[in-house]
Amino acid sequence: MASQPSITTLDHELNQRILKGDILGAFEEYYSDDIEMRENAEPPCKGKAANRDREKAFVDSVATIHAFELVGSGAGDGVTYSEWMMDITYKNGSRAASHQVSARRWKNGKVVSERFYYNKH
Repeated sequence: MASQPSITTLDHELNQRILKGDILGAFEEYYSDDIEMRENAEPPCKGKAANRDREKAFVDSVATIHAFELVGSGAGDGVTYSEWMMDITYKNGSRAASHQVSARRWKNGKVVSERFYYNKH
């Protein structure tokens, strides 16, 4: 039986897919069926179907990506962290530049929890 890749490797692969614009494909491959995702201190959104809808709504809302950069990442003790910088114009005409940190908890090679930390402007 082949050993499972480390979460460092899995997180790197996931981030590379996101950087290539394959957010929804990466979600399908790397996230567990019982994923819980949370924005800052908001209540978590539970389950793959509900979170898929949220991810799709985000992707569908973007008109132009001016900048999208993985600033840094790290892993340890079942958790990975990725720092992102984004500058996006949405289809409604608003433009937002932000930095955020994504904290992912992994189990059996899948993300089971992800929380995004950022300042709202």
